[in-house]
Amino acid sequence: MTSAMRSIFRREFSSYFATPVAYVFIVIYLMLSGIFTFYVGGFYERGQADLSPFFTYQPWLFLFLIPAISMRLWAEERKSGTIELLLTLPLGVMDALLGKFLAAWAFTSIALLLTFPIWITVNYLGDPDNGVIAASYIGAMLMAGGYLSIGVAMSALTRNQVIAFVLAIAFCFIFTMSGLPIILNFLDGWAPDWFITLIASFSFLTHFSTLSKGVLDVGDLLYFFSLMALWLFLAHVIIDAKREDG
Repeated sequence: MTSAMRSIFRREFSSYFATPVAYVFIVIYLMLSGIFTFYVGGFYERGQADLSPFFTYQPWLFLFLIPAISMRLWAEERKSGTIELLLTLPLGVMDALLGKFLAAWAFTSIALLLTFPIWITVNYLGDPDNGVIAASYIGAMLMAGGYLSIGVAMSALTRNQVIAFVLAIAFCFIFTMSGLPIILNFLDGWAPDWFITLIASFSFLTHFSTLSKGVLDVGDLLYFFSLMALWLFLAHVIIDAKREDG
């Protein structure tokens, strides 16, 4: 990490906690995680000490909560006019881009790690496979990074935070839904097998489901890192194009 990137990272990360918004987000996220794990997910009725209900609902929580984090990253800079000042500083676009992205990812990871009381509760109630749970947390962090990278690109596309939020949800929704049976069964009647497999391979759920079973497959790790790299590259292209257009 370059010194310029570190400066952007520190600036962005501290800005999350400069207002009550970050604390409200964390409280809402923790409350929803607990509700979905113990009540909606039927934790007690299952009679099994694991965190399957918790991780089952994480993609759907991320689908709406992470775009709320990413929508301001570039849209706010463009609306306030500070993006011109930011990009005239002695740092590259990629430094600013990665600094903002890593700050948002670190904030999201902290929110995820603050769910550790749920993990402790499961260990108190039973004898879960903690290796599987640890791998699931890693998978959830990578999936959060994937959602964030899409949100960053959408935030770079517009100066309106609401539009950035809606666009991020729409694209994240596509990447989430593409692996569900309802989509694959619809394609099964007329699309070739290779096309169905390709569509399923784009889904966050397809790759996260493997990680949530405790299998740290190289292909799944490569998928999430490649996805982040692709969307951050697209964000870089968008920012460059917007800067040239003035």
